Amino acid sequence: MRKVGPYGVETLPKVCAAYCGPATAVDVPAAPAACRSALTERARLQWRLGDGGDPAALAEEFLAAHGLALHDLTRPAPAHHDTGACGAALYLSAAAGAHLAGATTTAPEPAPALPDLAVVVYDHGRTRATPAGPPPPWWLGTWTESWTPRQHADAVDAVRAAIGRGDVYQTNLVGHAAARYSGDPLPALSRLGTLPGARYGGVLTGDGWAIGCASPETLVEVTDGHLITRPIKGTRPATAAGRSELLASAKERAEHIMIVDLERNDLARIARTGTVRVDDLFAVRRWCDLWQAESTVRAAAADGLGLADLLRATCPGGSVTGAPKHAALTQISALEPVGRGASMGALGWVAPGRVDLGLTIRTAAADGELLHTWAGGGITWDSDPHAEVAEAAAKTAPIRATLAGR
Repeated sequence: MRKVGPYGVETLPKVCAAYCGPATAVDVPAAPAACRSALTERARLQWRLGDGGDPAALAEEFLAAHGLALHDLTRPAPAHHDTGACGAALYLSAAAGAHLAGATTTAPEPAPALPDLAVVVYDHGRTRATPAGPPPPWWLGTWTESWTPRQHADAVDAVRAAIGRGDVYQTNLVGHAAARYSGDPLPALSRLGTLPGARYGGVLTGDGWAIGCASPETLVEVTDGHLITRPIKGTRPATAAGRSELLASAKERAEHIMIVDLERNDLARIARTGTVRVDDLFAVRRWCDLWQAESTVRAAAADGLGLADLLRATCPGGSVTGAPKHAALTQISALEPVGRGASMGALGWVAPGRVDLGLTIRTAAADGELLHTWAGGGITWDSDPHAEVAEAAAKTAPIRATLAGR
């Protein structure tokens, strides 16, 4: 029997997803590698936009109630603590991030079974191993897009028109697709974490839903008061010619610099004055068969910075919204036909003295009937609509192939 308290708080020592067998190891993105095979769920908080309240504050309060105090991230991590809790998975949807930024989202969510906030606290239990044996039967149907290539291209033109009017400098557009499946989706979602460059590879599951992540992008990392974000903007095929083209592209560099400036401003809201700096500007790194441009923005956290204020300052991520952020969110709400669901949000691990959240790009989700994927890119004045459609397809192709088992 499951006990559910206010805001969806579940208090059983072990709450297992509908897809999770008794011997399945927990594989939360960014969880300590040494702990992943021995994590046992202690409690969870699940929240949806319709529940009301502030998800950032709820997450911080819930963690503190379970012995994981993150109200001052400038304090060094304790060497030992007697709560028994190892840490917690934290997931925040794109819609919840927009809510924190004071923006509204009106598009229908394609996977309403997913919560907008999930916080799962874990203890250390005995090490578990997945039993050997043949994989269960798995079938994945044809992907159905939420918009056509023509509609996607028209949305790009609409953003370019908004840029021409001075409404925005850049807006990120994201498309969605869904496919029916039969069998257990968890092995398919787990495969995403093995893709090359998946810094935040792993899964998070709940009752009737699961998220698989292959993200390479750091939304925010905090270690003993040191803040880092690693925005990614700019993509080309992972060939020698593609790398040269990315490095030489004035359009990609301008798009990237806009987002780096936005991330600098986001961190400056929660940093000690004068500590924000940029390292490795426009460094080219590989994810699957794509080159991507990444920069590193660092800062020292302001005194007394807690998890709630950290989430309010950094969510939703600038590289998947645009600049100015609030104006870009207004464009997104008007142009995207369905919600972003599990994508373009935050997913990772939190513990005393440590926060490590990935931005949920290259991410898929399952509900009881469908698998869902999302992909998109940043639109600037120089964007070519057909090239933007092709870039989104290139980003989602490795995800779909991996889910299908190819």
